[in-house]
Amino acid sequence: MKNKYIYILPVLAMAIAGCEPSFENEVDDAIYSKGEADFTTYVALGNSLTAGFMDGTVFKSGQENSFPNILAKQFAVVGGGVFTQPSYADDTNNLGGLLINGTAVKGTRLIINMATGLPENLKGVSTIEVTKLQAKAYNNMGIPGAKSFHLTLPNYGNIAGIQTGTANPYFVRQATSAAVTVLDDAMSLNPTFFTNWIGNNDVLGYSTSGGVGIVGGTGENDITPVPVFKRAYEEIIEKLTSKGAKGAVATIPDVTAIPYFTTVPYNPVPLDASTAAMLNAGYAQYNGGLLLALGGGMITQKEVDARTVKFTAGKNAVVIEDKFLTNLSGLGMPSYRQATKEDLLVFTSQAIIGKPIGGDATKIHGLSVPLSDEWVLSKDEITNARQATVEFNNIIKAAAASKGLAVVDMNEVLNKAVSGLRAEDGQIYTADYFKGLSNLSTVMFSLDGVHLNARGYAFVANEILRTVNSYYKANIPLVNPATYPGPTLLPSNN
Repeated sequence: MKNKYIYILPVLAMAIAGCEPSFENEVDDAIYSKGEADFTTYVALGNSLTAGFMDGTVFKSGQENSFPNILAKQFAVVGGGVFTQPSYADDTNNLGGLLINGTAVKGTRLIINMATGLPENLKGVSTIEVTKLQAKAYNNMGIPGAKSFHLTLPNYGNIAGIQTGTANPYFVRQATSAAVTVLDDAMSLNPTFFTNWIGNNDVLGYSTSGGVGIVGGTGENDITPVPVFKRAYEEIIEKLTSKGAKGAVATIPDVTAIPYFTTVPYNPVPLDASTAAMLNAGYAQYNGGLLLALGGGMITQKEVDARTVKFTAGKNAVVIEDKFLTNLSGLGMPSYRQATKEDLLVFTSQAIIGKPIGGDATKIHGLSVPLSDEWVLSKDEITNARQATVEFNNIIKAAAASKGLAVVDMNEVLNKAVSGLRAEDGQIYTADYFKGLSNLSTVMFSLDGVHLNARGYAFVANEILRTVNSYYKANIPLVNPATYPGPTLLPSNN
């Protein structure tokens, strides 16, 4: 089935700033159909990716380009009804961020300051006050920060739980009561069709923290235990379909596909020969200790080779701490090695690598002082994240199959984005981070390196539409990602 675009023209405030799409051409409803689905009441469950989070926050104009809002406009062509999202009318300056009793708890949105060429938080003070409770169930039930089990957790929207960390400020703003669950508020709308893209945070928090959490825990930086994920996901699907609603679920992307982990190379530090020699002298005792451990039968030659720190003239791999190495603390030996292509440095590490600590020129992050665990997702931590992703995606697919739901394989789609995704207009879009004007019009991730930008969410909407069209025998028009905005560039940030 060939899909047609509803073409949209951007209304530009500035040629280089953000834009908001609007309809250009009249649509002939007669050629479109809803197929076997009923889009009268569409409800979207999920986390920040569903909420329209981008550039580090939810802000008013960004939320308008959430993928559920894009979908709802397309569903309207085939009988879809009104679609509501949490109100951001109080975001008077389009800054995003969050306040609790006047104190900022989330930063403003990121922009590119053209004077420096770098991403910065847009200057200004957020006007979004969490304590101004809306107490309303919305069609977009994407809750930034939510893990799978949070959607079924009572008191997740209880304002009294913010201080103790048991409540989510985004859900607090909108929850219809203190004790209600996200899922119950969603079901109060009696959805006839739903999307469910939950589970990213069940792996992502562990990954963005550099693997400092544990595998099989429920903390912010942990990988959710498989039984907990399974129980929560199956409960969500059971309840969503309990009144006959149909829907589409999405798989969890591999974290290695997002710019947060692919932007900073493992070998970013250029050195001259004299500096390399000086650093080598500093690690001579450490390297010698490895040979003692080898002689004592504590490690193999392979591990000696892997742990030996050696710098040369030219680009060099950073030195990292690796908790998965053999523990040699009995010899007074730390667990250091140089990073390899199998390791991923988190996006925020670029701010410290090669920089002196406390102004001491002898203590350089990533060189004379190894990067601690929080700055690196090591090869073993990557394995943990990928294994969990596979297990969670199997649960998602099985739950969908048990209820006859469509599955959108976002894991496959976003992995392909690493090398480039071709849109119907022939343009190739990538999962690269913003690199300047050269990729301004083709980048699909926002400036936080984790979340998509408006163009990326349009891609997500299209993938869902394709799946829905095929699975439910519908004919709903696609959107054109090229007409949605990418990064916001400003001449200055005053």
